[in-house]
Amino acid sequence: MRIRREWPGAVELDVTTEDGSARALAYPALVGRPEPGDAVLLNTTALAMGLGTGGYAMVVAIPDRLPEDPHGPGHLVKARYTPLQATVLGADEQDSPFHEVLREADSLDGMPVIIADLHSALPAILCGLYGSHPPPRPAGPEDAGREQREAREENGGHRPARVAYVMLDGGALPAWFSMSCAQLREAGWLCGVVTVGQAFGGDVEAVTLHTGLLAARHVLEADVAIVTQGPGNLGTGTRWGFSGVSAGEAVNAAAVLGGRPVAALRVSEGDRRERHIGVSHHSLTAYGRVALAPAQVAVPELPGDFGRRVTEQAEPLSVRHELVGVPVDGLYEALRDAPVRLSTMGRGLDEDLAYFLTSAAAGRHAASLLS
Repeated sequence: MRIRREWPGAVELDVTTEDGSARALAYPALVGRPEPGDAVLLNTTALAMGLGTGGYAMVVAIPDRLPEDPHGPGHLVKARYTPLQATVLGADEQDSPFHEVLREADSLDGMPVIIADLHSALPAILCGLYGSHPPPRPAGPEDAGREQREAREENGGHRPARVAYVMLDGGALPAWFSMSCAQLREAGWLCGVVTVGQAFGGDVEAVTLHTGLLAARHVLEADVAIVTQGPGNLGTGTRWGFSGVSAGEAVNAAAVLGGRPVAALRVSEGDRRERHIGVSHHSLTAYGRVALAPAQVAVPELPGDFGRRVTEQAEPLSVRHELVGVPVDGLYEALRDAPVRLSTMGRGLDEDLAYFLTSAAAGRHAASLLS
C-alpha cells in the first residue's frame, strides 16, 4: 500500500493481506524494490509467532517484476541452499582485490576485539569507546582514515580512530536488517560492517570469523573490532541451546589471530527471567566454558547491592580470564547522547540501565588499550 521508510539495504512497507494489514520488509538487492500497487509474496512466520525483534512479514518476491539474474563479481554464496541465497564478492576469495592481502594475513597486530552476546550492545559499546569525543564524518572503507586518525591524536591517543563491526550469523543474516548499523555508519561511528559465515550484506564479506577479523584490520584498517550476532538472537532456556555461545568462539578466534579479546558481559536488572538477572548465564557459559583462550572481562563498577552481585557472579570467570573493574561514571551521559535509539529486548536506556552501562564499560576499557 505504501512505503513507510527505508534505510540502506532495506525498505519497510505497509501491506494488506486476506487477514488484514501488516508491516513488511523487503531487501531490494534480493527481490527488487517494491512500489505501491505491487503484489508481493510474503513469508509471515514472524507475524504468526508474534516475534518482537523482526516482527515483519518478509517480502520473498515481487512476482510480476522479478529482479535481474545475478551477475558477478563474486562466487561466495551465502544463505546457501535457501530460496533467497545471495552471491557476494568475498574479501577473501580469489577474485577479490583484497585476496593477496588476506592470503598472507595472519595477525591482528594486537587489535582490541570487543565481544558481546547481543546486537543491542553494539551502540552502547561505541558510546563507551568514544565517550564525549565521537568521530568526525565521514568514515567508510573508501576513506584512508586521515580524519579519524587526526581525531585520535587530538584526544591524546586514547580514542579509536576506526571501529569495524563484525557481524556473526547467529541472528539476522542480512546486515541490512539492522537500522542501527545503517545509522551508525551514517554518523561515522563505524568505518564499516563485515558480515561473516552465512551473514551477508556488509561493506565487506568474509567466509569465516577469522578472515572477517583480518579484513576488519587489513581491509578496513580498523583500530578496534566489535563482534556480536546480528539482531534476533535465539535462546531456549537451556545451558547450551542459545546462539550466543558464538561469543566464546569469538574470544578464541581473536586470541589465535593475535588480537586482544575484551569480553562484554551481558548484565540486566530489568529482565523478568531470573537466569538473566545480574550476569546472564549466557555470559557465564560462553566465556566460562566455550572460550578456551584468556580474555579481559570488563566488569562494571555498578553501585549498591546489585553491583556487588554482578562482581560476585563474574568472579568464577577469573579462573581463565582477567577481570578488569571499569568505572561507569559519565557513561550514562554518553549513552543518552547515542546517535541511535538504545533498546534491548524492548527495554530502553532507563528501563535496563545496567545492561547498557555494562556494554559501554567494555568499550571504555578497550579505548584505554589504544595508547
